[in-house]
Amino acid sequence: MKQILPAIALIMLSTAPLSAQDVDALVTRVRARLDKVKDYHATGNLKTDVAFLKVPVSRINVWYKSPDRFRIKKDGGISLLPKGGLSFNMRSLLMTDHYTAVPAGESKVGGQQTRVIKLLPTDENSDIVLTTLYIDEKEELIRRATTTTRENGTYDMQMDYGKYGQWGLPDKVVFSFNTKDYKLPKGVTFEYETGEKPQTPEEQLRNKKGKVEITYETYAINQGVSEAVFH
Repeated sequence: MKQILPAIALIMLSTAPLSAQDVDALVTRVRARLDKVKDYHATGNLKTDVAFLKVPVSRINVWYKSPDRFRIKKDGGISLLPKGGLSFNMRSLLMTDHYTAVPAGESKVGGQQTRVIKLLPTDENSDIVLTTLYIDEKEELIRRATTTTRENGTYDMQMDYGKYGQWGLPDKVVFSFNTKDYKLPKGVTFEYETGEKPQTPEEQLRNKKGKVEITYETYAINQGVSEAVFH
């Protein structure tokens, strides 16, 4: 019995709600890891899954330069982006100091236990209304992030980590969003079932879900990135 009680106490301590100070400390630790990445050039594959669109898997190059320079270049084909563009840069989630971090319980993401933290902007002019982070407290990694904006709807990012986790950089990112916030390029071809009445692209995409998946293969971290790649 004497051996069981300390074990129970340890379990209760590990699952205890975070205080406001604990939340700030956890976010600070996560941010400190991401701040170690001053720049990177990554390669990988991009897969687009949007209703009625046929888009092949594409090779991509990705560049990042602190604090907020980010670019994805797709090899050939059309470019498909939600309004406002895609930012798979983890650092952008914690870029501003103007927010209040609020503990919001726990949740599992991909089988991993996470602390849920809501970031409420203190700047009333911020386009971001709310960001919810799902942080792996043990590994100090963001496993999932859901962001609601004033202009570009709500989008969700889920991250898997591997050999670059020590830098806070994911091996895989799945970006989900509402297709009504999607920006269609010219010349997109839609597929229709036999006998189906054709609709406009805007009608096809209305109130549906879209997903963009990036699988990273390599990162070259803190080796310098030219400003020219962002123009």
